Amino acid sequence: MKRRIALAPNALVGMTLIGVIVLAGLVGFFWTPFDPGRINILARLQAPGTQYLLGTDEYGRDVLSRLLAGASASMTISLVTVCFALLAGIVLGLISGYLRGVVDRVIMMITDTLLAFPGILLALGLLSILGNNRYGIILALGLAYTPSVVRIVRGTVMGLREADFVAAARIMGHNELTILRKHVLPNCLAPLTVLATSMLGWVLISESALSFLGLGVPPPEPTWGNMLAASRNYLAQAPWLALLPGICISLALLGVNMLGDALRDYLDPRMQ
Repeated sequence: MKRRIALAPNALVGMTLIGVIVLAGLVGFFWTPFDPGRINILARLQAPGTQYLLGTDEYGRDVLSRLLAGASASMTISLVTVCFALLAGIVLGLISGYLRGVVDRVIMMITDTLLAFPGILLALGLLSILGNNRYGIILALGLAYTPSVVRIVRGTVMGLREADFVAAARIMGHNELTILRKHVLPNCLAPLTVLATSMLGWVLISESALSFLGLGVPPPEPTWGNMLAASRNYLAQAPWLALLPGICISLALLGVNMLGDALRDYLDPRMQ
């Protein structure tokens, strides 16, 4: 029992990194040292110092304030996107794996079609229709990553559909919705927990890539991706403009991946 309760080093490091980033996002949502959008041409491209702890960008905006606000925007988009993909994927996966037949074939045909495209490429196509705004990014990335959830839930449900405890629930008179909610869905939570942590990293890097390509949240609202994109022309003159958001993205991905590895080791029976 003690071995199961003790936190593994990768879990501890992952939770610490994610906690720091979530805290930064919460702080950036309510307070920043300066207005992230305030332009001050007289202070443009100032190196980190006492007034501006992390320097300023090409418009004289405080980089620390923009990093905090960017953490709030990037993490909000990532979390809402993952929740959207999980909710849609769980519903479709449960229906497909439990009902089978024509419904299963139709859902899996659509899922396989979406899976034929890389997630970032599918998101690019959807954003060309939806427009590059926060809600368009959430919907595009959510639709791009929903098929992965559908396949995992469907595979788990198909393995449980004829299990003895499900048959016993039918004999006891439980309706199909109750069986799905009380007996089938809880058995899907372990693989979905691992997938959700991995998906959080995928969405974060995809959102940053879309912003880097100019299809993310439009300026002047800061995200780590569009801050990284804006720094391309100033790499030699102001390297901190690229270095700081790059470090933030890297630490967020490292934390998510380490926590995902720890959850996989904890929830996988083969690792016990």
